[in-house]
Amino acid sequence: MARSRGVDLVTGEGVAAALDGVDAIIDASGVQGKDDPTAFHEAVTRHLARSTAHHLVVLSIVGCDRAATYPLYGAKLAQERASEASGIPFTIARATQFHEFAGLVWDFGHKGPLNFVPRMRTQPVAVTEVGARLVDLAEGNPLNGRAADFGGPREESLVEMVRAYAKASGRSARIVPVNLPGEFGKAQREGWLLPGPDAVLGSQTFAEWLPLQRAVS
Repeated sequence: MARSRGVDLVTGEGVAAALDGVDAIIDASGVQGKDDPTAFHEAVTRHLARSTAHHLVVLSIVGCDRAATYPLYGAKLAQERASEASGIPFTIARATQFHEFAGLVWDFGHKGPLNFVPRMRTQPVAVTEVGARLVDLAEGNPLNGRAADFGGPREESLVEMVRAYAKASGRSARIVPVNLPGEFGKAQREGWLLPGPDAVLGSQTFAEWLPLQRAVS
């Protein structure tokens, strides 16, 4: 569903018609720009829950409840709670950062000859594997709660991921590791955003993903 097809998840315009006859919904929607992410996700959940679907699968972020002061993480936690209160059968599917996160951090932190990268313990996962995980959950019965965390096969350092991304893509800058302040920065450094011991893990490592991106770019 997309605004270009006459569907607006925030206002609800066109949602009912687009979901007519749909049995399961996967909500992987996201907000960009200056919009309030909490208001966005609460509105989207409210309109999706008015459908006649029998299962709502919500893509969320591992550890969002441990770093809820950060706007995006707080918004995902609010989305989870809105799903719980919506009355529609649901499953919360938390995943770790995608491999593409390294490129996003590079773009965000690049300042002239320097690139500032937060110190973060992460367990990145292939987005294609997340997609398959969401489909598997949607085809199953609603859990009316959280599924097991989903993450990549190994823990990585975000600083080293960005270094490897820059080298593989021919970019040049001095990488400057930084400690982000507050609860979110502590959650990054202390491993609060890593999947739990009973998590389901994907198979593709960041190192395996990286040369494939260089080959197709």
